[in-house]
Amino acid sequence: MVTTSIGIEDLHVYAGSASVDVRALFEARGLDPSRLANLMMDRRSVSLPCEDQVTHAVNAARPLVDALTPAQRAAIELVVVATESGLDFGKPISTYVHDHLGLSPRCRSFEVKHACYGGTAALQSAAAIIAASPIPDARALVVATDIAGIAAAGSYYEPSEGAGAVAMLVSRSPDVLRLDLGASGYHTKEVMDTLRPRPDVDVVNSDLSLLAYLSCLEECFAAYRDRVAGADIVTTFDHLLFHIPFAGMVKGAHRTLLRKTKGMSPASIGADFEARVAPSLAYTSQIGNLYSGSLYLALCSLIDHADFSVARRIGLFSYGSGCGSEFFSGVVTERAAARLGARPLAKAVAARRELTVAEYDELNRHTADRAFGVRDAVLDTGPYQSVLDSHLAGRELLLLDRIEDFHRVYRWS
Repeated sequence: MVTTSIGIEDLHVYAGSASVDVRALFEARGLDPSRLANLMMDRRSVSLPCEDQVTHAVNAARPLVDALTPAQRAAIELVVVATESGLDFGKPISTYVHDHLGLSPRCRSFEVKHACYGGTAALQSAAAIIAASPIPDARALVVATDIAGIAAAGSYYEPSEGAGAVAMLVSRSPDVLRLDLGASGYHTKEVMDTLRPRPDVDVVNSDLSLLAYLSCLEECFAAYRDRVAGADIVTTFDHLLFHIPFAGMVKGAHRTLLRKTKGMSPASIGADFEARVAPSLAYTSQIGNLYSGSLYLALCSLIDHADFSVARRIGLFSYGSGCGSEFFSGVVTERAAARLGARPLAKAVAARRELTVAEYDELNRHTADRAFGVRDAVLDTGPYQSVLDSHLAGRELLLLDRIEDFHRVYRWS
């Protein structure tokens, strides 16, 4: 195993400024309440019509960049943005992110797409580039950002969709997560499980997606064991993280993997889930699925809800529809909790504006102005000005102001 120290130096989540109650959404949509338990969610974050993939990305990354010294900031030589909800077929979101963070022009910039696996593809790409850099203090900024569309309205997917972004600073000083470089198992195949053939269309084959997720998990861990001699799903890792479309899927995936690889009893599997997996689900139950950022929201939750007074090795499974997947590992350091504690996510989640379903539906009626492909628009914030005044004014958060001949123009709140 490669011993070079590379990984996540710092991590920050932007979880939005508004939320809606998931049970109330179930009731308003006439969804079967018996399916709520499997979702394992209480609330979900909601994007305002003047927020998009760029604003989420910048608002997640800015606290990390602002905490750097001028020399450290200048050492950011890569900005890579992962998203499955891009804004252009050619121009990457990373150009907007780089500009609004005021980073050095001596910088690589690109966008990554592979559904929810994109965040991991971006992280691993950044780690490899930083490992190859001749500059000892070189850094990369990785941001996983997505936005829920209105295509899922009324479906069982709508209550699970979140809003926000996860930003990660990657360097040779991995205070949060030190990657086990080279310790990865991959699996990919062509599957039409979930896709977005147009900005206004989500195509979902739930059964196929579940089967693809489970088979990829099994194949990825088998590949990991082939590469890492002696790896054991129970004894090698203090905790396990999974991509979280919804928490019930994670619970089923964990159960299937332990039953197949270890032959464990249901009671033992349940106890293992509570000890090693459940702490990673807390924030998703309040924010929802962050797509390309989902796995790294789970990492934040794990660090905030488990004991990392000493360094502990974790296993991570990333899945993206289409499909691609990876099981990899790393060590959460004893400095991780302090890093995240400097900007407590739990406080930000609790501070969101609680919307009624009627208010949430009103917001959705105004999201078309910011959509992919809009040529010109001036955003009218009047219908939701009270939310801006109460939860964004004066916070110096990036907001979309207008679109001029396809160019997005932003302002600070």
